[in-house]
Amino acid sequence: MITGKIIKISGPVVVADGMKGTQMYEMVRVGEEKLIGEIIELEGDTATVQVYEETAGIKPGEMVESTGGPLSVELGPGLIGSIFDGIQRPLENIKVLTGDYIERGVAVPALPKEKKWKFIPKLKAGDEIAGGDILGEVQETSSIVHKIMVPPNASGILKNIAKEGEYTIEEDIAEVETSSGVEKLQLVQKWPVRVGRPYINKLDPDIPLITGQRAQDTFFSVAKGGTAAMPGPFGSGKTVTQQQLAKWADADIIVYVGCGERGNEMTEVLKEFPELEDPKTGKPLMDRTVLIANTSNMPVAAREASVYTGITIAEYFRDMGYDVALMADSTSRWAEAMREISGRLEEMPGEEGYPAYLASRLAQFYERAGRITCIGKESEEASLTVVGAVSPPGGDLSEPVTQNTLRISKVFWALDASLADKRHFPSIDWLQSYSLYVDSISEWWNSNVGEDWRQTRDNAMVLLQKESELQEIVQLVGPDALPDRERITLESTRMIREDFLQQNAYHEVDTYCSPKKQYGMLKTIMEFHENSTAALERGASPDDIIALTVKEDIGRMKYIPEAEFDGEIKKIQDEIVKQTNEV
Repeated sequence: MITGKIIKISGPVVVADGMKGTQMYEMVRVGEEKLIGEIIELEGDTATVQVYEETAGIKPGEMVESTGGPLSVELGPGLIGSIFDGIQRPLENIKVLTGDYIERGVAVPALPKEKKWKFIPKLKAGDEIAGGDILGEVQETSSIVHKIMVPPNASGILKNIAKEGEYTIEEDIAEVETSSGVEKLQLVQKWPVRVGRPYINKLDPDIPLITGQRAQDTFFSVAKGGTAAMPGPFGSGKTVTQQQLAKWADADIIVYVGCGERGNEMTEVLKEFPELEDPKTGKPLMDRTVLIANTSNMPVAAREASVYTGITIAEYFRDMGYDVALMADSTSRWAEAMREISGRLEEMPGEEGYPAYLASRLAQFYERAGRITCIGKESEEASLTVVGAVSPPGGDLSEPVTQNTLRISKVFWALDASLADKRHFPSIDWLQSYSLYVDSISEWWNSNVGEDWRQTRDNAMVLLQKESELQEIVQLVGPDALPDRERITLESTRMIREDFLQQNAYHEVDTYCSPKKQYGMLKTIMEFHENSTAALERGASPDDIIALTVKEDIGRMKYIPEAEFDGEIKKIQDEIVKQTNEV
Protein backbone atom coordinates (compact mmCIF):
# COMPACT_ATOMS: atom_id res chain seq x y z
CA MET A 1 0.00 0.00 0.00
CA ILE A 2 1.38 3.40 -1.02
CA THR A 3 0.67 6.40 1.22
CA GLY A 4 0.99 10.05 0.19
CA LYS A 5 -0.01 13.46 1.56
CA ILE A 6 -2.46 16.05 0.26
CA ILE A 7 -0.79 19.21 -1.05
CA LYS A 8 -3.71 20.88 -2.87
CA ILE A 9 -7.53 20.76 -2.85
CA SER A 10 -9.87 22.20 -5.51
CA GLY A 11 -13.46 21.02 -5.00
CA PRO A 12 -13.64 17.32 -5.88
CA VAL A 13 -10.03 17.36 -7.19
CA VAL A 14 -7.23 16.61 -4.71
CA VAL A 15 -3.48 16.59 -5.46
CA ALA A 16 -1.17 14.39 -3.35
CA ASP A 17 2.60 13.82 -3.40
CA GLY A 18 4.55 10.73 -2.37
CA MET A 19 2.38 8.57 -4.68
CA LYS A 20 5.15 7.06 -6.84
CA GLY A 21 4.27 3.50 -7.85
CA THR A 22 0.50 4.06 -8.14
CA GLN A 23 -1.32 3.66 -11.46
CA MET A 24 -3.83 5.63 -13.50
CA TYR A 25 -7.45 5.03 -12.44
CA GLU A 26 -6.31 3.33 -9.23
CA MET A 27 -8.77 3.67 -6.38
CA VAL A 28 -7.55 5.55 -3.27
CA ARG A 29 -8.82 6.52 0.19
CA VAL A 30 -8.56 10.24 0.92
CA GLY A 31 -8.21 11.97 4.30
CA GLU A 32 -9.07 10.87 7.81
CA GLU A 33 -12.61 9.94 6.76
CA LYS A 34 -11.21 7.68 4.01
CA LEU A 35 -13.28 9.15 1.20
CA ILE A 36 -13.32 7.15 -2.04
CA GLY A 37 -11.32 8.63 -4.91
CA GLU A 38 -9.68 7.69 -8.21
CA ILE A 39 -6.33 8.75 -9.67
CA ILE A 40 -6.91 10.61 -12.94
CA GLU A 41 -3.45 12.13 -13.53
CA LEU A 42 0.12 11.13 -12.62
CA GLU A 43 3.23 13.32 -12.85
CA GLY A 44 6.41 12.15 -11.13
CA ASP A 45 5.43 11.21 -7.59
CA THR A 46 2.40 13.55 -7.65
CA ALA A 47 -1.09 12.12 -8.22
CA THR A 48 -4.26 14.04 -9.05
CA VAL A 49 -7.33 12.37 -7.54
CA GLN A 50 -11.02 12.93 -8.24
CA VAL A 51 -12.97 12.31 -5.04
CA TYR A 52 -16.44 10.74 -5.26
CA GLU A 53 -17.68 12.50 -2.10
CA GLU A 54 -17.90 16.03 -0.70
CA THR A 55 -14.36 17.29 0.15
CA ALA A 56 -15.32 20.19 2.46
CA GLY A 57 -13.19 20.15 5.62
CA ILE A 58 -10.28 18.17 4.19
CA LYS A 59 -6.96 19.97 4.61
CA PRO A 60 -3.43 19.68 3.19
CA GLY A 61 -1.24 17.22 5.04
CA GLU A 62 -3.92 14.53 5.40
CA MET A 63 -3.11 11.05 4.09
CA VAL A 64 -4.02 9.48 0.74
CA GLU A 65 -3.80 5.67 0.68
CA SER A 66 -3.74 3.52 -2.46
CA THR A 67 -5.84 0.35 -2.61
CA GLY A 68 -3.88 -1.45 -5.32
CA GLY A 69 -6.75 -1.75 -7.83
CA PRO A 70 -8.98 0.37 -10.09
CA LEU A 71 -12.56 1.45 -9.32
CA SER A 72 -14.46 -1.83 -9.64
CA VAL A 73 -17.97 -3.15 -9.10
CA GLU A 74 -19.05 -6.33 -7.39
CA LEU A 75 -20.99 -8.60 -9.74
CA GLY A 76 -23.10 -11.38 -8.28
CA PRO A 77 -26.50 -12.29 -6.81
CA GLY A 78 -28.18 -9.31 -5.13
CA LEU A 79 -27.80 -6.81 -7.99
CA ILE A 80 -31.37 -7.16 -9.31
CA GLY A 81 -33.92 -5.00 -7.50
CA SER A 82 -31.21 -2.89 -5.82
CA ILE A 83 -30.87 0.90 -5.85
CA PHE A 84 -27.21 2.01 -5.89
CA ASP A 85 -25.46 5.36 -5.92
CA GLY A 86 -22.90 6.20 -8.63
CA ILE A 87 -20.13 4.06 -7.10
CA GLN A 88 -22.34 1.02 -6.29
CA ARG A 89 -23.17 1.76 -2.66
CA PRO A 90 -26.70 0.46 -1.87
CA LEU A 91 -28.81 3.46 -0.84
CA GLU A 92 -31.31 1.40 1.18
CA ASN A 93 -28.50 0.07 3.41
CA ILE A 94 -26.93 3.53 3.76
CA LYS A 95 -30.31 4.89 4.91
CA VAL A 96 -30.53 2.22 7.62
CA LEU A 97 -26.97 3.11 8.72
CA THR A 98 -26.97 6.92 8.53
CA GLY A 99 -30.59 8.07 8.08
CA ASP A 100 -31.95 10.22 5.24
CA TYR A 101 -28.61 11.91 4.50
CA ILE A 102 -25.53 10.08 3.21
CA GLU A 103 -22.61 10.67 5.58
CA ARG A 104 -19.13 11.10 4.14
CA GLY A 105 -16.85 8.08 4.08
CA VAL A 106 -19.67 5.62 4.76
CA ALA A 107 -18.56 2.14 3.69
CA VAL A 108 -21.35 -0.33 2.92
CA PRO A 109 -20.92 -3.64 1.05
CA ALA A 110 -22.35 -3.40 -2.48
CA LEU A 111 -24.02 -6.83 -2.24
CA PRO A 112 -25.50 -8.53 0.87
CA LYS A 113 -22.70 -10.54 2.54
CA GLU A 114 -24.85 -12.51 5.00
CA LYS A 115 -27.66 -13.60 2.67
CA LYS A 116 -27.51 -17.21 1.50
CA TRP A 117 -28.37 -18.09 -2.10
CA LYS A 118 -29.40 -21.52 -3.37
CA PHE A 119 -26.67 -22.60 -5.80
CA ILE A 120 -27.33 -25.37 -8.34
CA PRO A 121 -24.07 -26.60 -9.99
CA LYS A 122 -24.01 -27.19 -13.75
CA LEU A 123 -20.46 -28.56 -14.11
CA LYS A 124 -18.54 -31.37 -12.37
CA ALA A 125 -15.00 -31.89 -11.05
CA GLY A 126 -12.53 -32.69 -13.84
CA ASP A 127 -14.23 -30.51 -16.46
CA GLU A 128 -12.02 -28.19 -18.47
CA ILE A 129 -13.31 -24.64 -18.07
CA ALA A 130 -12.62 -21.17 -19.48
CA GLY A 131 -13.87 -17.64 -18.91
CA GLY A 132 -17.60 -17.24 -19.44
CA ASP A 133 -18.53 -20.90 -18.76
CA ILE A 134 -21.59 -21.35 -16.52
CA LEU A 135 -20.56 -22.93 -13.18
CA GLY A 136 -24.11 -23.03 -11.87
CA GLU A 137 -27.31 -21.07 -11.33
CA VAL A 138 -29.01 -19.06 -8.59
CA GLN A 139 -32.72 -18.12 -8.79
CA GLU A 140 -32.16 -14.45 -7.89
CA THR A 141 -35.73 -13.19 -8.34
CA SER A 142 -39.00 -14.65 -9.59
CA SER A 143 -38.10 -13.41 -13.11
CA ILE A 144 -34.33 -13.88 -13.38
CA VAL A 145 -32.04 -16.90 -13.10
CA HIS A 146 -28.60 -15.56 -12.17
CA LYS A 147 -25.94 -17.60 -13.99
CA ILE A 148 -22.71 -17.93 -12.00
CA MET A 149 -19.93 -17.58 -14.57
CA VAL A 150 -16.22 -18.34 -14.56
CA PRO A 151 -14.47 -14.90 -14.53
CA PRO A 152 -13.33 -13.91 -18.06
CA ASN A 153 -9.61 -14.15 -17.18
CA ALA A 154 -9.75 -17.60 -15.46
CA SER A 155 -9.27 -20.99 -17.16
CA GLY A 156 -8.05 -24.50 -16.31
CA ILE A 157 -9.35 -27.79 -14.89
CA LEU A 158 -12.23 -27.70 -12.36
CA LYS A 159 -10.68 -29.36 -9.29
CA ASN A 160 -13.92 -29.40 -7.29
CA ILE A 161 -17.31 -27.68 -7.19
CA ALA A 162 -19.78 -27.17 -4.35
CA LYS A 163 -22.85 -29.40 -4.10
CA GLU A 164 -26.34 -28.00 -4.46
CA GLY A 165 -27.05 -25.92 -1.37
CA GLU A 166 -27.13 -22.43 0.15
CA TYR A 167 -24.04 -20.23 0.14
CA THR A 168 -23.14 -16.60 0.78
CA ILE A 169 -21.46 -14.64 -2.02
CA GLU A 170 -18.06 -14.88 -0.25
CA GLU A 171 -18.00 -18.64 0.33
CA ASP A 172 -15.84 -20.69 -2.05
CA ILE A 173 -17.97 -22.71 -4.48
CA ALA A 174 -15.24 -24.00 -6.81
CA GLU A 175 -11.50 -24.53 -7.19
CA VAL A 176 -9.76 -24.29 -10.56
CA GLU A 177 -6.33 -25.72 -11.35
CA THR A 178 -4.74 -23.00 -13.50
CA SER A 179 -1.25 -22.70 -15.00
CA SER A 180 -0.29 -20.42 -12.10
CA GLY A 181 -1.80 -22.53 -9.28
CA VAL A 182 -5.19 -23.17 -7.67
CA GLU A 183 -7.75 -20.36 -7.94
CA LYS A 184 -10.86 -20.30 -5.74
CA LEU A 185 -14.14 -18.98 -7.15
CA GLN A 186 -17.12 -17.47 -5.32
CA LEU A 187 -20.64 -16.42 -6.35
CA VAL A 188 -19.30 -12.86 -6.75
CA GLN A 189 -16.63 -11.46 -9.07
CA LYS A 190 -15.14 -7.97 -9.44
CA TRP A 191 -14.62 -6.03 -12.65
CA PRO A 192 -13.08 -2.55 -13.29
CA VAL A 193 -15.79 -0.18 -14.52
CA ARG A 194 -13.75 1.53 -17.25
CA VAL A 195 -12.83 -1.73 -18.99
CA GLY A 196 -15.40 -3.36 -21.30
CA ARG A 197 -16.06 -7.06 -20.65
CA PRO A 198 -14.84 -9.40 -23.42
CA TYR A 199 -16.95 -11.17 -26.05
CA ILE A 200 -16.22 -13.37 -29.08
CA ASN A 201 -17.55 -11.09 -31.83
CA LYS A 202 -20.17 -8.45 -32.60
CA LEU A 203 -23.16 -9.45 -34.71
CA ASP A 204 -25.09 -7.39 -37.26
CA PRO A 205 -27.87 -5.26 -35.74
CA ASP A 206 -30.66 -6.89 -37.76
CA ILE A 207 -33.24 -7.69 -35.04
CA PRO A 208 -35.36 -4.76 -33.75
CA LEU A 209 -35.79 -4.01 -30.06
CA ILE A 210 -39.59 -4.01 -29.86
CA THR A 211 -40.74 -1.29 -27.45
CA GLY A 212 -44.51 -1.36 -28.04
CA GLN A 213 -44.36 2.37 -28.85
CA ARG A 214 -45.60 3.06 -32.38
CA ALA A 215 -43.42 6.09 -33.17
CA GLN A 216 -40.25 4.30 -32.05
CA ASP A 217 -40.99 0.86 -33.53
CA THR A 218 -42.53 1.69 -36.89
CA PHE A 219 -40.79 4.89 -37.90
CA PHE A 220 -37.57 5.15 -35.87
CA SER A 221 -36.64 1.62 -34.79
CA VAL A 222 -33.63 0.78 -32.65
CA ALA A 223 -31.99 -2.61 -33.17
CA LYS A 224 -31.09 -4.99 -30.35
CA GLY A 225 -27.56 -4.00 -29.39
CA GLY A 226 -28.07 -0.57 -30.95
CA THR A 227 -27.65 2.95 -29.60
CA ALA A 228 -30.30 5.66 -29.41
CA ALA A 229 -30.20 9.30 -28.33
CA MET A 230 -33.24 11.12 -27.03
CA PRO A 231 -32.62 14.88 -26.73
CA GLY A 232 -35.37 17.15 -25.53
CA PRO A 233 -35.92 20.28 -23.44
CA PHE A 234 -37.48 20.38 -19.98
CA GLY A 235 -41.09 19.14 -19.97
CA SER A 236 -40.90 17.28 -23.29
CA GLY A 237 -41.53 13.87 -21.71
CA LYS A 238 -38.04 12.28 -21.60
CA THR A 239 -38.56 10.56 -18.26
CA VAL A 240 -41.99 9.07 -19.06
CA THR A 241 -40.70 7.92 -22.47
CA GLN A 242 -37.73 6.18 -20.82
CA GLN A 243 -40.04 4.60 -18.23
CA GLN A 244 -42.23 3.28 -21.07
CA LEU A 245 -39.16 1.79 -22.73
CA ALA A 246 -38.06 0.23 -19.43
CA LYS A 247 -41.50 -1.25 -18.88
CA TRP A 248 -42.27 -2.56 -22.37
CA ALA A 249 -38.97 -3.01 -24.26
CA ASP A 250 -38.23 -6.52 -25.46
CA ALA A 251 -35.31 -6.88 -22.99
CA ASP A 252 -34.77 -9.35 -20.15
CA ILE A 253 -32.93 -6.92 -17.84
CA ILE A 254 -33.29 -3.15 -17.44
CA VAL A 255 -30.49 -0.99 -16.00
CA TYR A 256 -31.69 2.59 -15.32
CA VAL A 257 -28.96 5.16 -14.59
CA GLY A 258 -30.18 8.51 -13.27
CA CYS A 259 -26.97 10.55 -13.60
CA GLY A 260 -27.35 14.14 -12.52
CA GLU A 261 -31.12 14.48 -12.91
CA ARG A 262 -33.10 16.61 -10.44
CA GLY A 263 -33.73 14.96 -7.08
CA ASN A 264 -37.53 15.22 -7.41
CA GLU A 265 -37.49 13.52 -10.87
CA MET A 266 -35.31 10.69 -9.58
CA THR A 267 -37.55 10.36 -6.51
CA GLU A 268 -40.51 9.78 -8.86
CA VAL A 269 -38.59 7.02 -10.64
CA LEU A 270 -37.52 5.41 -7.35
CA LYS A 271 -41.10 5.49 -6.06
CA GLU A 272 -42.81 4.36 -9.27
CA PHE A 273 -40.49 1.57 -10.41
CA PRO A 274 -40.97 -0.63 -7.31
CA GLU A 275 -44.75 -0.28 -7.77
CA LEU A 276 -44.81 -1.02 -11.53
CA GLU A 277 -46.05 -4.42 -12.60
CA ASP A 278 -44.02 -6.30 -15.19
CA PRO A 279 -46.51 -6.85 -18.04
CA LYS A 280 -44.61 -9.98 -19.15
CA THR A 281 -44.76 -11.85 -15.84
CA GLY A 282 -47.31 -10.02 -13.68
CA LYS A 283 -44.58 -9.70 -11.00
CA PRO A 284 -42.94 -6.41 -9.88
CA LEU A 285 -40.83 -4.76 -12.60
CA MET A 286 -38.00 -4.43 -10.05
CA ASP A 287 -37.56 -8.23 -10.30
CA ARG A 288 -35.57 -7.57 -13.49
CA THR A 289 -34.35 -4.00 -12.91
CA VAL A 290 -31.22 -2.38 -11.45
CA LEU A 291 -31.45 1.33 -10.53
CA ILE A 292 -28.48 3.68 -10.15
CA ALA A 293 -29.34 7.06 -8.63
CA ASN A 294 -26.86 9.92 -8.69
CA THR A 295 -28.87 13.14 -8.56
CA SER A 296 -27.67 16.68 -9.30
CA ASN A 297 -27.12 17.46 -5.60
CA MET A 298 -24.86 14.41 -5.08
CA PRO A 299 -21.06 14.66 -5.51
CA VAL A 300 -20.14 15.65 -9.05
CA ALA A 301 -17.35 13.10 -9.56
CA ALA A 302 -19.62 10.17 -8.69
CA ARG A 303 -21.91 11.32 -11.50
CA GLU A 304 -19.04 10.83 -13.92
CA ALA A 305 -18.53 7.27 -12.60
CA SER A 306 -22.23 6.32 -12.50
CA VAL A 307 -22.61 5.61 -16.25
CA TYR A 308 -19.56 3.30 -16.16
CA THR A 309 -20.96 1.50 -13.12
CA GLY A 310 -24.29 1.04 -14.93
CA ILE A 311 -22.85 -0.23 -18.21
CA THR A 312 -20.50 -2.69 -16.44
CA ILE A 313 -23.47 -4.21 -14.57
CA ALA A 314 -25.38 -4.33 -17.89
CA GLU A 315 -22.46 -6.10 -19.64
CA TYR A 316 -22.34 -8.68 -16.82
CA PHE A 317 -25.97 -9.69 -17.41
CA ARG A 318 -25.39 -9.59 -21.18
CA ASP A 319 -22.60 -12.16 -20.70
CA MET A 320 -25.18 -14.55 -19.19
CA GLY A 321 -27.01 -14.56 -22.53
CA TYR A 322 -29.66 -11.97 -21.63
CA ASP A 323 -30.91 -9.05 -23.75
CA VAL A 324 -30.18 -5.96 -21.66
CA ALA A 325 -31.39 -2.36 -22.12
CA LEU A 326 -29.58 0.49 -20.39
CA MET A 327 -31.32 3.87 -19.95
CA ALA A 328 -29.01 6.79 -19.11
CA ASP A 329 -30.85 9.91 -17.93
CA SER A 330 -29.14 12.12 -18.80
CA THR A 331 -25.74 12.13 -20.51
CA SER A 332 -25.78 15.96 -20.52
CA ARG A 333 -25.38 16.01 -16.72
CA TRP A 334 -22.59 13.45 -17.06
CA ALA A 335 -20.83 15.72 -19.58
CA GLU A 336 -21.33 18.69 -17.23
CA ALA A 337 -19.56 16.71 -14.47
CA MET A 338 -16.65 16.10 -16.87
CA ARG A 339 -16.59 19.82 -17.68
CA GLU A 340 -16.41 20.77 -14.00
CA ILE A 341 -13.60 18.32 -13.23
CA SER A 342 -11.74 19.38 -16.38
CA GLY A 343 -11.94 23.00 -15.20
CA ARG A 344 -10.55 22.05 -11.78
CA LEU A 345 -7.66 20.29 -13.56
CA GLU A 346 -7.01 23.54 -15.49
CA GLU A 347 -7.22 21.71 -18.83
CA MET A 348 -7.62 23.64 -22.07
CA PRO A 349 -11.40 23.92 -22.64
CA GLY A 350 -13.09 22.95 -25.92
CA GLU A 351 -16.44 24.12 -27.28
CA GLU A 352 -18.70 25.74 -24.64
CA GLY A 353 -16.13 24.87 -21.96
CA TYR A 354 -16.48 21.10 -22.35
CA PRO A 355 -13.19 19.17 -22.34
CA ALA A 356 -11.58 18.40 -25.70
CA TYR A 357 -12.05 14.66 -25.05
CA LEU A 358 -15.86 14.92 -24.70
CA ALA A 359 -16.48 13.16 -28.05
CA SER A 360 -14.09 10.28 -27.30
CA ARG A 361 -15.59 9.70 -23.82
CA LEU A 362 -19.10 9.61 -25.27
CA ALA A 363 -17.91 7.21 -27.97
CA GLN A 364 -16.24 4.91 -25.40
CA PHE A 365 -19.54 4.70 -23.53
CA TYR A 366 -21.84 4.08 -26.51
CA GLU A 367 -19.39 1.65 -28.18
CA ARG A 368 -19.92 -0.79 -25.30
CA ALA A 369 -23.41 -1.49 -26.71
CA GLY A 370 -23.85 -4.30 -29.22
CA ARG A 371 -25.38 -7.67 -30.08
CA ILE A 372 -22.62 -10.18 -29.43
CA THR A 373 -21.62 -13.83 -29.16
CA CYS A 374 -20.80 -14.46 -25.49
CA ILE A 375 -17.54 -16.07 -24.39
CA GLY A 376 -17.85 -19.55 -22.88
CA LYS A 377 -18.77 -23.01 -24.17
CA GLU A 378 -22.42 -22.17 -24.84
CA SER A 379 -21.49 -19.11 -26.97
CA GLU A 380 -24.99 -17.65 -26.67
CA GLU A 381 -26.13 -14.57 -28.53
CA ALA A 382 -26.98 -11.62 -26.30
CA SER A 383 -27.35 -7.87 -26.62
CA LEU A 384 -26.83 -4.61 -24.76
CA THR A 385 -28.90 -1.68 -26.08
CA VAL A 386 -28.09 1.83 -24.84
CA VAL A 387 -30.65 4.66 -24.83
CA GLY A 388 -29.22 7.97 -23.67
CA ALA A 389 -31.43 10.95 -22.84
CA VAL A 390 -29.81 14.31 -23.56
CA SER A 391 -30.95 17.55 -21.90
CA PRO A 392 -29.70 20.40 -24.11
CA PRO A 393 -29.97 23.82 -22.42
CA GLY A 394 -33.03 25.61 -23.81
CA GLY A 395 -33.69 22.72 -26.19
CA ASP A 396 -30.76 23.81 -28.40
CA LEU A 397 -29.88 20.69 -30.42
CA SER A 398 -26.74 22.36 -31.85
CA GLU A 399 -24.89 22.27 -28.50
CA PRO A 400 -21.81 19.99 -28.18
CA VAL A 401 -23.24 17.06 -26.16
CA THR A 402 -26.18 16.57 -28.56
CA GLN A 403 -24.03 16.95 -31.67
CA ASN A 404 -21.31 14.56 -30.46
CA THR A 405 -23.96 12.04 -29.39
CA LEU A 406 -25.56 12.20 -32.85
CA ARG A 407 -22.22 11.32 -34.46
CA ILE A 408 -22.09 8.10 -32.44
CA SER A 409 -25.67 6.91 -31.95
CA LYS A 410 -27.63 5.57 -34.90
CA VAL A 411 -31.14 6.48 -33.72
CA PHE A 412 -32.24 10.03 -32.99
CA TRP A 413 -35.55 10.58 -31.21
CA ALA A 414 -35.92 14.38 -31.17
CA LEU A 415 -38.42 15.40 -28.49
CA ASP A 416 -40.23 18.63 -29.34
CA ALA A 417 -41.55 20.96 -26.63
CA SER A 418 -44.20 22.40 -29.00
CA LEU A 419 -45.65 18.89 -29.51
CA ALA A 420 -45.64 18.35 -25.75
CA ASP A 421 -47.48 21.66 -25.30
CA LYS A 422 -50.17 20.33 -27.67
CA ARG A 423 -50.40 17.18 -25.48
CA HIS A 424 -49.00 15.08 -28.35
CA PHE A 425 -47.07 12.27 -26.61
CA PRO A 426 -44.60 10.77 -27.16
CA SER A 427 -43.46 14.16 -28.45
CA ILE A 428 -41.09 12.71 -31.08
CA ASP A 429 -40.67 15.12 -33.98
CA TRP A 430 -41.14 12.94 -37.09
CA LEU A 431 -39.33 15.43 -39.34
CA GLN A 432 -36.13 15.74 -37.28
CA SER A 433 -35.88 12.16 -35.96
CA TYR A 434 -34.26 9.30 -37.85
CA SER A 435 -33.05 5.70 -37.55
CA LEU A 436 -30.07 4.27 -39.42
CA TYR A 437 -31.17 0.71 -38.58
CA VAL A 438 -34.25 0.72 -40.86
CA ASP A 439 -32.44 -0.98 -43.77
CA SER A 440 -30.93 -3.73 -41.60
CA ILE A 441 -34.14 -4.58 -39.69
CA SER A 442 -36.59 -4.31 -42.63
CA GLU A 443 -36.17 -8.01 -43.45
CA TRP A 444 -37.24 -8.96 -39.89
CA TRP A 445 -40.37 -6.78 -40.14
CA ASN A 446 -41.22 -7.97 -43.65
CA SER A 447 -40.81 -11.65 -42.62
CA ASN A 448 -42.44 -11.53 -39.18
CA VAL A 449 -45.06 -8.78 -39.45
CA GLY A 450 -46.09 -7.93 -43.02
CA GLU A 451 -44.40 -8.45 -46.37
CA ASP A 452 -45.02 -4.84 -47.43
CA TRP A 453 -44.15 -3.30 -44.03
CA ARG A 454 -41.20 -1.29 -45.40
CA GLN A 455 -43.22 0.06 -48.33
CA THR A 456 -46.14 1.05 -46.06
CA ARG A 457 -43.81 2.78 -43.58
CA ASP A 458 -41.94 4.67 -46.33
CA ASN A 459 -45.19 5.83 -47.98
CA ALA A 460 -46.43 7.17 -44.62
CA MET A 461 -43.13 9.06 -44.10
CA VAL A 462 -43.45 10.61 -47.58
CA LEU A 463 -46.96 11.84 -46.67
CA LEU A 464 -45.73 13.37 -43.38
CA GLN A 465 -42.96 15.24 -45.22
CA LYS A 466 -45.47 16.42 -47.85
CA GLU A 467 -47.71 17.73 -45.07
CA SER A 468 -44.91 19.93 -43.68
CA GLU A 469 -44.53 21.55 -47.12
CA LEU A 470 -48.30 22.12 -47.41
CA GLN A 471 -48.56 23.64 -43.91
CA GLU A 472 -46.87 26.86 -45.04
CA ILE A 473 -49.51 27.33 -47.76
CA VAL A 474 -52.33 26.42 -45.35
CA GLN A 475 -51.17 29.09 -42.87
CA LEU A 476 -51.33 31.71 -45.64
CA VAL A 477 -54.55 30.84 -47.52
CA GLY A 478 -56.32 28.13 -45.46
CA PRO A 479 -56.91 24.44 -46.30
CA ASP A 480 -59.94 25.12 -48.54
CA ALA A 481 -57.73 26.85 -51.13
CA LEU A 482 -55.62 23.72 -51.66
CA PRO A 483 -56.15 21.38 -54.64
CA ASP A 484 -58.48 18.44 -53.84
CA ARG A 485 -55.66 15.87 -53.79
CA GLU A 486 -53.66 17.91 -51.23
CA ARG A 487 -56.74 18.25 -48.98
CA ILE A 488 -56.97 14.43 -48.87
CA THR A 489 -53.21 14.28 -48.09
CA LEU A 490 -53.71 16.65 -45.15
CA GLU A 491 -56.59 14.55 -43.82
CA SER A 492 -54.53 11.32 -44.12
CA THR A 493 -51.51 12.84 -42.36
CA ARG A 494 -53.77 14.17 -39.57
CA MET A 495 -54.87 10.56 -39.03
CA ILE A 496 -51.24 9.33 -39.01
CA ARG A 497 -50.34 11.98 -36.43
CA GLU A 498 -53.38 11.74 -34.14
CA ASP A 499 -54.52 8.14 -34.60
CA PHE A 500 -51.13 6.44 -34.99
CA LEU A 501 -48.22 8.49 -33.64
CA GLN A 502 -50.02 9.73 -30.51
CA GLN A 503 -50.02 7.09 -27.78
CA ASN A 504 -51.38 7.19 -24.25
CA ALA A 505 -48.86 5.74 -21.77
CA TYR A 506 -51.53 5.63 -19.05
CA HIS A 507 -54.26 3.82 -21.03
CA GLU A 508 -54.46 0.09 -20.27
CA VAL A 509 -54.81 -0.90 -23.97
CA ASP A 510 -52.91 1.89 -25.75
CA THR A 511 -49.83 1.81 -23.47
CA TYR A 512 -48.43 -1.12 -25.49
CA CYS A 513 -48.98 -1.83 -29.19
CA SER A 514 -47.64 -5.07 -30.70
CA PRO A 515 -45.78 -4.98 -34.07
CA LYS A 516 -48.71 -6.77 -35.75
CA LYS A 517 -51.20 -4.20 -34.44
CA GLN A 518 -48.90 -1.31 -35.45
CA TYR A 519 -48.68 -2.66 -38.99
CA GLY A 520 -52.47 -3.21 -39.14
CA MET A 521 -53.19 0.35 -37.96
CA LEU A 522 -50.79 2.04 -40.39
CA LYS A 523 -51.92 -0.18 -43.26
CA THR A 524 -55.56 0.81 -42.59
CA ILE A 525 -54.75 4.55 -42.64
CA MET A 526 -52.78 4.15 -45.88
CA GLU A 527 -55.67 2.16 -47.42
CA PHE A 528 -58.00 5.06 -46.51
CA HIS A 529 -55.60 7.42 -48.31
CA GLU A 530 -55.37 5.22 -51.43
CA ASN A 531 -59.12 4.58 -51.64
CA SER A 532 -59.91 8.28 -51.05
CA THR A 533 -57.48 9.32 -53.79
CA ALA A 534 -59.08 6.78 -56.17
CA ALA A 535 -62.55 8.15 -55.27
CA LEU A 536 -61.34 11.69 -56.11
CA GLU A 537 -60.20 10.51 -59.53
CA ARG A 538 -63.69 9.07 -60.11
CA GLY A 539 -65.14 12.52 -59.46
CA ALA A 540 -65.99 12.38 -55.74
CA SER A 541 -66.06 15.62 -53.73
CA PRO A 542 -63.20 16.05 -51.17
CA ASP A 543 -65.75 17.44 -48.64
CA ASP A 544 -67.77 14.20 -48.90
CA ILE A 545 -64.62 12.09 -48.40
CA ILE A 546 -63.51 14.15 -45.37
CA ALA A 547 -67.01 13.70 -43.89
CA LEU A 548 -66.93 9.85 -44.06
CA THR A 549 -67.99 8.20 -40.77
CA VAL A 550 -65.37 5.42 -41.09
CA LYS A 551 -62.81 7.96 -39.87
CA GLU A 552 -64.27 7.65 -36.36
CA ASP A 553 -63.63 3.89 -36.46
CA ILE A 554 -60.05 4.54 -37.57
CA GLY A 555 -59.60 6.94 -34.65
CA ARG A 556 -60.70 4.22 -32.22
CA MET A 557 -58.32 1.54 -33.61
CA LYS A 558 -55.68 2.16 -30.95
CA TYR A 559 -58.14 1.24 -28.17
CA ILE A 560 -59.14 -2.15 -29.65
CA PRO A 561 -57.71 -4.92 -27.40
CA GLU A 562 -55.08 -7.14 -29.00
CA ALA A 563 -57.30 -10.26 -28.89
CA GLU A 564 -60.11 -8.57 -30.88
CA PHE A 565 -57.90 -6.57 -33.26
CA ASP A 566 -57.77 -8.88 -36.32
CA GLY A 567 -61.56 -9.18 -36.59
CA GLU A 568 -62.25 -5.49 -35.93
CA ILE A 569 -59.59 -4.17 -38.32
CA LYS A 570 -61.01 -6.32 -41.15
CA LYS A 571 -64.42 -4.71 -40.58
CA ILE A 572 -62.89 -1.21 -40.68
CA GLN A 573 -60.98 -1.96 -43.91
CA ASP A 574 -64.15 -3.33 -45.55
CA GLU A 575 -66.03 -0.22 -44.43
CA ILE A 576 -63.31 2.02 -45.98
CA VAL A 577 -63.78 0.30 -49.37
CA LYS A 578 -67.58 0.47 -49.09
CA GLN A 579 -67.83 4.15 -48.07
CA THR A 580 -65.21 5.43 -50.54
CA ASN A 581 -67.00 3.58 -53.37
CA GLU A 582 -70.32 5.13 -52.39
CA VAL A 583 -69.23 8.82 -52.36
